[in-house]
Amino acid sequence: MPGVRRLLILGTRGIPAAHGGFETFAERLALHLVGRGWAVEVACQVDGADPHPALWQGVRRMVIRSPGGALGTLIFDLRATLAALRRPAVVLTLGYNTAVLGLLLRLAGRRHAMNMDGIEWQRAKWSWPFRLWFRANERIAGYAARPLIADHPAIADHLARHVRRDRIAVIPYGADRIEAADPAPLSALGLVPGGYCLVIARPEPENSIREIVAAFSARPRGLRLVVLGRFDPGVAYHRAVREAASGEVVFAGAIYDRAVVDALRCHAALYIHGHQVGGTNPSLVEALGAGNAVLAHDNRFNRWVAGAEMAYFAGVEDCDAALGALLGDAGRLAAMRRAARARHAEAFTWPAVLGAYERLLAG
Repeated sequence: MPGVRRLLILGTRGIPAAHGGFETFAERLALHLVGRGWAVEVACQVDGADPHPALWQGVRRMVIRSPGGALGTLIFDLRATLAALRRPAVVLTLGYNTAVLGLLLRLAGRRHAMNMDGIEWQRAKWSWPFRLWFRANERIAGYAARPLIADHPAIADHLARHVRRDRIAVIPYGADRIEAADPAPLSALGLVPGGYCLVIARPEPENSIREIVAAFSARPRGLRLVVLGRFDPGVAYHRAVREAASGEVVFAGAIYDRAVVDALRCHAALYIHGHQVGGTNPSLVEALGAGNAVLAHDNRFNRWVAGAEMAYFAGVEDCDAALGALLGDAGRLAAMRRAARARHAEAFTWPAVLGAYERLLAG
């Protein structure tokens, strides 16, 4: 159709969202733009049967079959990029892990924006060959795509060391405002509203899970600490986290049911966020949207997102002390919850975030 704006989204496993923050964002943006009259297509990585229709809620799913793992992701990204060359659409790539492929789009003269996510090569979980690959692709992204999108001002500052500032747009991640949630799912976990603190993160060293668990377990709290995430007894770090836990810690596993997660967020006494690297982390933004009081690792990323009214820690002793002070101060926790609502409304609502992306992609 003449005049219809077209967008192709690359870089995620696809929609409907079932994996993580980028997939959720791709789904939200695609549905928003379709509702605004755009023609949107999303590259979807499929290994095996595909249970979803080619046209899902008005969004075209470009199914690309490739195996899982690092090699499978590279194959998927290559096939998706080659397919993008044959489609007359603006291209948005989420993540820079294979930015080198974007040089093909640049050579073809295609309009191509790229969300740069976090500083991937700084993450402790990667071996040095992966870190070199990510660092090289971060640099290549400055040539392969324009504009680069940073989800946090500190990410924009980092990118500006080797990319002109006027080629960088800052648009944070978004989250829904959750006013209330049915507490019924809590009973299956042996929980009561207000009787627990909550951690939602992958169990990796850079997310401070062991430090949080050790701090909470340093003394009786009279509350539970609920830790969401998949723990593998074959992984040394996962075993170390469990060994640091007192009887008040509940390892609830990986929970993706939205009703259960919303209930856990809404009724938590405190949300504890240990991420040390990254930009606007989706889990922290979702905590603000749920009106959570937040105790976060003290770094420039978390301080900008959560704001000055929240509490911060640098290590086990800090976290232990902060827990002792906060959990006995109902007035402070109530003020932090109000601050969370205000900060979310100020910077992280989906209408504002999606509108900013639409303006950028249409420009």
